Amino acid sequence: MKKIEIDDELYRYIASETRHIGESASDILRRLLKLDAKEPAQPVVVTESVQTPVIKQEAEPKSITPAKNPIREMRELLLSDSYAEKTKSVDRFLQILSTLYSLDSATFTQSAETVHGRTRIYFAGDEQTLLDSGRHTKPRHISGTPFWVITNSNTERKRTMVQSIMQDMQFPANEIDKVCGTI
Repeated sequence: MKKIEIDDELYRYIASETRHIGESASDILRRLLKLDAKEPAQPVVVTESVQTPVIKQEAEPKSITPAKNPIREMRELLLSDSYAEKTKSVDRFLQILSTLYSLDSATFTQSAETVHGRTRIYFAGDEQTLLDSGRHTKPRHISGTPFWVITNSNTERKRTMVQSIMQDMQFPANEIDKVCGTI
């Protein structure tokens, strides 16, 4: 079995085409490409005049899971025991950010690059960048992501950061209000 690397957008598309739990990426692609599952596919010959992306081998393939419903996922987070046990707003803030990243890493990444203050950077790929952007930033790593975020901001600023990301992810306004209200 060969392994290939695909971009996040294509991965989400393939995952969204899942018809039943346990359906493999190969089965989904065979169905979409209308290939007979019993006969091996004929090799594809690419000529130099055709522009194709480079396919790289990946150490570990991504598993295909059914597409997530972002609103349902956020509601489940808010109702979860792990979220309810968090007594500090900073811990709830970090858990919300982690969940948002898991829902749409590409949009989260784009949004995180644009969310910042007048002089402070709010998100970065490493702790030192945030430490260098201002005094007393108290950077914390967002679990399950490559991001760090400043946590020495008031609760309203944390809500504004989450609101901005959720708007970019096209959540409905009432859902954004519910989530931000729990921070």
